[in-house]
Formats: sequence, C-alpha cells, structure tokens
Amino acid sequence: MSGLTVALDAMGGDFGPQVTVPASVQALLQFPELKVILFGDQSAITAQLSLLNHTNHPRLRIVHCDHVIANDTRPSQALRRSQGSSMRSALEAVAEGTADACVSAGNTGALMALSRYILKQLPGVDRPALVSAIPTHNETKTWLLDLGANVSCDSDTLFQFAVMGSVLAEQDHAALPRVALLNIGEEEIKGNDLVKRCAEMLADSPDINYIGYLEGDQLYSGKADVIVCDGFVGNVSLKTSEGVANLFIGAIKRAIYGNPFKQLIARWLFSDLFNSLKQLNPDQYNGASLLGLRGIVVKSHGSADTTALTNAIGEAVHEVKRQIPTKISDRLEEVLLERHY
Repeated sequence: MSGLTVALDAMGGDFGPQVTVPASVQALLQFPELKVILFGDQSAITAQLSLLNHTNHPRLRIVHCDHVIANDTRPSQALRRSQGSSMRSALEAVAEGTADACVSAGNTGALMALSRYILKQLPGVDRPALVSAIPTHNETKTWLLDLGANVSCDSDTLFQFAVMGSVLAEQDHAALPRVALLNIGEEEIKGNDLVKRCAEMLADSPDINYIGYLEGDQLYSGKADVIVCDGFVGNVSLKTSEGVANLFIGAIKRAIYGNPFKQLIARWLFSDLFNSLKQLNPDQYNGASLLGLRGIVVKSHGSADTTALTNAIGEAVHEVKRQIPTKISDRLEEVLLERHY
C-alpha cells in the first residue's frame, strides 16, 4: 500500500486539539505513508500547529467543522443533531472513501450510533464490538471484546464477537487463535444461559479454536488469544485493571522517585522491572476498534495524552494495512454458511 489516510476527530476527548494535533504530528513522523485529515475548529487546530511549527505539513489537511458532540450527548440526540460535527464529518470521510479509517476520542455512545448509521454493519453482524489488546504474562497480546459498546448481548452476538476477534488475532500473527469466554468459573455448569449457549455454539464451530471458560484472574495469563464477554463485563474488567495498574505504578513511583539516591540505585538494580512496568501502562494499549463495520473506526480514551492518542492512530494504520473489515466479512460468510447447512 503506497499511502493511507486517517480522518481524525480533532475536537474529541477531554483535551481536543491540545492532544489531537500533536498526536497527528507524531503519527506522521512514525508512518511515512500516512496522511491525516483533521476535522474540527480550524482556528484552534491552526493555533496548535503553529506552536509545533507544522502549519504547512504536506501530509496534513484541515476540514473546518462548526459543531462538537459533547461527552454527555445521548446517542439518539447525536444522530439527530450531528450534522456538521467533527465526529460525523470524520466518519463521512470514511464512508465516501476520502479516508481509510476514522479515529476519535469523543463520546463512545455517539461514535457507536453514528458509525452504525453512516458506515453500516457487515453482513451477518448484529452489533459492532469494541475490542482492544491487553498485555499478558508471556509478553503476547490478548484481544478482549466487547469493552462497552454493547452492555447486554445474546448468545448469537457473543458468537459473532468470537469470530471477529479471532480474525483480528490471526492478523496479529496468532496462528489458530485460542478463543475463550469470560465467566465466573471454568466449569461447564457455571455462568448464565446466554454464556452457556454461546459456549455450545463455539464448541460446535470448526472455524473457532474454542478452549472454554476463563475467570477474571486469568485475563492476563496468556491462556487465550481472544476473550469474549458482553460490554458491561468487559468495560468493568478493563477499567478495574487499568485502575489497579495505575495504583501499582503510582505506588512504586512514590516509593522511589522522591529520593534521587533511591532512584539511581533502583534503575541500576531493577532495570528489567522498570521495562516491565512500561508494559503495564494503559496508554500503550490505547485504541479500541469498532469491529463489524464496513469501515475502520478506532476509539481512543477520552483522557488520552499525546502518546496514547498516537498509539490509537497507529492501530488504525495497522488495521488499514491488514484490511480487517474485508477479512472479517469473508470469515463471517464462511461461518454463517456452515451453520446454515
């Protein structure tokens, strides 16, 4: 692929152009083939570009938008009142073929609703799923979905999540990805009827390498390449994990960094530990993909800093290169045909 374009909702997130513009510049440095279209208030974006001395970057373009979808806007309101907003305009660029992917740190519910309305779902997909990679003990990645786009799901939807997550893991070089369901126990008798029914469906599918149930304490064990759950469970699990990681990292920083001598000794004696701690930083895994759409949409944390948002743009770049929607569509067609017959 000679070049690709990402449409960025420059007004999304807690900090807007103060983060989105520097992140765009960082991403352009990392990916020479990348072009970025910034959707938002032109004067605010231009002011940030001036501070960075990048007002005339050849691979960066600004599209002015008059409106911003607020974080407290209901999805139904976003659908009715989103015309001319930075988020909707970025999604429309993907639908029109002007951009290959959209990245936004804005309102998750609004992004989900607008993505379904503008880009539509792939055939065989009832609901798109938010998915992101999480670190593991063996330094591989596990893909966790859904992370909050769908608070409640039936067994068919969970099955679709498993198929989509498996395709994503395959493109991340996981041969025959191991798929598990997140549950309150590993025994077959555990869990609600929806999870049990999905387990039966996965066990009967020759296209899915289903390995059974995993409990919450095994999220980071590396036992599975894909872990499936509904959005309520997934969001609580992820946010709790991020909180524990930040608590742990903060405690170590308070114990060491307040004393220059301790800091020097610690860096000398525990350099491997500090490298491992970097892998626990949630910013390293920022960028949750909305899988199941006829286009690529990546959702960033609203509180993301420049580094974290740059990682989200990078995730969009990787998905474009791997043609994730096309591969998910092909796999879903195969699986649905097999189930039908």
